[in-house]
Amino acid sequence: MAIDLNEDAGKDKELSNPEQIVFMNGDISKEAVANDAVKMAISKFGKLTGLVNNAHASKQKPFMEQTEEDWALSMNTGLYGTLNFMKAAYPELKKTKGAVVNFGSGAALLGQKNQVSYAAAKEAIRGLSRVAANEWAEDGIRVNIVCPLAFTEGVAQWKESHRDQYDEVAGKNPMQRFGDPQKDIAPIIAFLLSDDSQYMTGQTLMADGGDIKLR
Repeated sequence: MAIDLNEDAGKDKELSNPEQIVFMNGDISKEAVANDAVKMAISKFGKLTGLVNNAHASKQKPFMEQTEEDWALSMNTGLYGTLNFMKAAYPELKKTKGAVVNFGSGAALLGQKNQVSYAAAKEAIRGLSRVAANEWAEDGIRVNIVCPLAFTEGVAQWKESHRDQYDEVAGKNPMQRFGDPQKDIAPIIAFLLSDDSQYMTGQTLMADGGDIKLR
C-alpha cells in the first residue's frame, strides 16, 4: 500500500497491478496516520512483511536562510515520518520477521549546498536505522538504508532551480545519468525486502551509479 498527502500524486494511474495496491490519503508526520496505515494493510493483505520509508519534503535554501518552518517540514516528513511508521509496523514485522528499507541521501553524505534541513533529517534517519537494526535483529527484523540517485519529481524541481548543481552531479557520475526510479532503484528495494538479503542489516547501500563510494 502507499500513503501520500497528495491524493492525485499517490494514485499512480500507470501501475500495472492497481488491484494489488491500496492507497491511503494522509499526513505521514502524524503518528495516528501511521497506525491507521498498518491496520489498513493488515486488513487488506492479512500480514505485513516489509516497510519502505521514502517520503520527504524539504526546502532548498542556503543554510542561513532556512526558517523554523523549513526545518519543521523536513524533520516532520522525513525523520518523524520514518520513525512513526517504524514504530507502528514493528509489532507486525516481528510476527513475520520482515524488513525495513529507509531512504538516506547522497546529498546528506556529501553535504550538498542548499540542502541543510534535508541532509540533517536524512542523516538522522540513517542513525535511527542503525540503532533499530541492532535492537531488532533479535526479533528477526532487518533494517537497511538506500541512498538513491534517481530522477524523481523532486529532482526535476531541483534541476529547474539549481541547474548548475544538477549538471555538476550528473556530469561527475560514472554512468553519466540519474537512475530510473522503477528500473534502477525499485529492484534494489525489492532485494532488500526479500529473503535473498536475509544476512544484511544496518547497511547503507548506494544506488547511485557509482557516484559515492562508501568506505
